[in-house]
Amino acid sequence: MTDNVSTKSTKMAGYANGPSLEEVNGTVSVPKEKGFIRNLMAFSGPGALVAVGYMDPGNWVTSIGGGAKYGYLLMSVILMSSLIAMLLQYMAAKLGIVTQMDLAQATRAHTSKRIGAVLWVVTELAIMATDIAEVIGGAIALQLLFGVPLVLGVSLTVFDVLLLLLLTKLGFRKIEAIVICLITVILVVFAYEVVIAQPNMGAAVANFIPRTEIVHSGQLTMALGIVGATVMPHNLYLHSSISQTRKFNREDPAEMRRAVKFTTWDSNIQLFGAFIINCLLLLLGAAMFFGKGTDQLGTFGNLYAALQDNHLAGAVASPLLSTLFAVALLASGQNSTITGTLTGQVIMEGFINLKIPLWVRRLVTRLISVVPVIICTIIYGGNEAALDSLLVNSQVFLSIALPFSMIPLTIFTSSKKIMGTEYVNKRWITVLARTCTIVLTLLNIQIVWESLTSLF
Repeated sequence: MTDNVSTKSTKMAGYANGPSLEEVNGTVSVPKEKGFIRNLMAFSGPGALVAVGYMDPGNWVTSIGGGAKYGYLLMSVILMSSLIAMLLQYMAAKLGIVTQMDLAQATRAHTSKRIGAVLWVVTELAIMATDIAEVIGGAIALQLLFGVPLVLGVSLTVFDVLLLLLLTKLGFRKIEAIVICLITVILVVFAYEVVIAQPNMGAAVANFIPRTEIVHSGQLTMALGIVGATVMPHNLYLHSSISQTRKFNREDPAEMRRAVKFTTWDSNIQLFGAFIINCLLLLLGAAMFFGKGTDQLGTFGNLYAALQDNHLAGAVASPLLSTLFAVALLASGQNSTITGTLTGQVIMEGFINLKIPLWVRRLVTRLISVVPVIICTIIYGGNEAALDSLLVNSQVFLSIALPFSMIPLTIFTSSKKIMGTEYVNKRWITVLARTCTIVLTLLNIQIVWESLTSLF
């Protein structure tokens, strides 16, 4: 059966104009040894690039704000969001390994040109919305750390294309290592800040069990914000592509099973790390700001100031805390830049068979994304609150785009014709995936409706 899947996949991959991310596809060798740790290390890396999307600047405000407003109540929401993410990313990685196609290629192969074009446009807009969050996060971090004016900071983010050019010369394994280092910086910074904030860990752990208070209006809105900012469409396209970077004998059923197994381990471990970071963000907000009338903690600048305000953060407040916060924000923005560029390339090649150099893709996408941010900055005189509002709106659009990737992913991985008998989703996985898709879609519709209602 595996041989049939492999033959079918090769034919489909040809229809989709060659391997996904051809420059790095199948370039990372894996050992022949059967040791668990050695294999895990060889397959580790793609999960880290995916996990970046679950700890981007959009997550920061919702998680810290949720802790500041409702204490530890929403810990269960972070847990459930992370479990859903693990399920979706497992299916995306499996799709890439088994079919040798990424989600964009598979979608294009199984739809008409017209539907494929619509899906491509929606997904490209989602990439730009993600890029807007990266631009805003990076620009605000530069302002907080070095006093760079927002307009100049936004403009400087265009030059991260030079960073990407350097990274592409180093090889994909080096890119993975750099991303893991930046994630480690974020983890260490917030772990340190949480330790000195001394949260009530008993209350935090107890709130991993969902409570009825979550369904109340304000709490539910914040919970939906956390869910909506966590599960993003571009991660599904990215993982289905970079899961193919490992080089192994795809004609060998045992090798295929090994690849799926250890790629899943890598994904779950890295997403568990993202779960820990999001928990730390909420713990920080709850321990330092809950019950102190901190409704103004809706912007990065206010969070930065609050971390050195003795009246809000208490005795642990210090310039060091706020500086570390800004450093972590900058690291998060750079991480998202790397993964966003790779995803953009996957989508463009998969949907419309257009291959262009990564740096050209990066430059064009970033220039398009910078324009609305600069306009917003100029109109509102560098007011950070306006940028944060634009960031939130970009997250709302991501929520709208989410079903356009979740639905085809679930359909493809539940099809024996596409996945083969061995790798098709088990019945319970299919049911769970469909349930998550329906629930998340309804929740995202509610987020959009509430956003529109607040505007009018």
